[in-house]
Amino acid sequence: MLIGEVARRSGVSARMLRHYESLGLVRPSGRTGSGYREYSEQDIRRIFHIESLRSLGLSLREIGRALDDPHFTPSALVDDLIGRTRERIAAESELLTRLCRIDAAGPAGWEDVLQVVALLQALGSKSADVRQRAALSSADEVPVDALVEAALNETDPNVAGALRWALARSGDDGPALLARGLGSPVPAVRERAVRSLAEMPEGEAGPHLRDALANSDAVVRGYAALALGTRGAADAVPTLIDMIVEGRNDTDAADALSILASDTTTADRIATGLVDRIARDTTRAPARGRLTQALAGIPGTRASRALLELSHDTDRAVALTATYLLHLRDAR
Repeated sequence: MLIGEVARRSGVSARMLRHYESLGLVRPSGRTGSGYREYSEQDIRRIFHIESLRSLGLSLREIGRALDDPHFTPSALVDDLIGRTRERIAAESELLTRLCRIDAAGPAGWEDVLQVVALLQALGSKSADVRQRAALSSADEVPVDALVEAALNETDPNVAGALRWALARSGDDGPALLARGLGSPVPAVRERAVRSLAEMPEGEAGPHLRDALANSDAVVRGYAALALGTRGAADAVPTLIDMIVEGRNDTDAADALSILASDTTTADRIATGLVDRIARDTTRAPARGRLTQALAGIPGTRASRALLELSHDTDRAVALTATYLLHLRDAR
């Protein structure tokens, strides 16, 4: 079979067939009387093998080895191809994300495009100072999803603070994007997500913070409760009391309860909750002491009666604390 017919049947151009011949990949088995290349059925089968391997991403040199080396094993090469393909897909995905972010910024001209590119590169810089400067200047210039991604991955506390500041000024899309980080398998990412939400405006972040009160991560629940408590959301009361019992940010939790207690009904609810936890058999002495101290910031007769009862508690430390707090209330 002559080269022209082989090209038609195989879909490989005559020029490429000659190139394969020059590399020694496939050599026509014979020549016609006029000196034209003549391909046998075996030659044509080899051409199809070459094209099949090319479709997997092998180089022509790798194809030559695969076809001619009797000791060649494909598994290592296939594993390498898988790795290279994943790297290529990751690079293409990163490029697509960057292009989408540039498009979302709505650039009016190439100067705007270059500005967004520069800020995106700065947010990914190895220098914390560069990242911080980019965060402080990017609230209105970089798409919010880029800020969210940077905030969820930032390890430097100063840069993280700057990114949270930028997110708080970034618009309505930030809270929903940050909330996705609450489900991350990485504890540090969950913490960054809830801390960023805690600094977002109440109307935008409030629903996500309330959802976070049911998160399986105690750290997430704690940050959400502190943020909600200082904003007057009574939903946070049970979590804040849990924090006092566990000794986790208990002072901040008690402060948040005192803010919530400015409402009389909520104050009585908080006092009842604190007393109930003190009375539980499973509540250990240190926790009972912390709960008693928390009653100091709760106004109203319910808290006062609780302190009076606790002043006679069998736990001397609790009794002394309650007695001292009663004196302070009387003095006021």
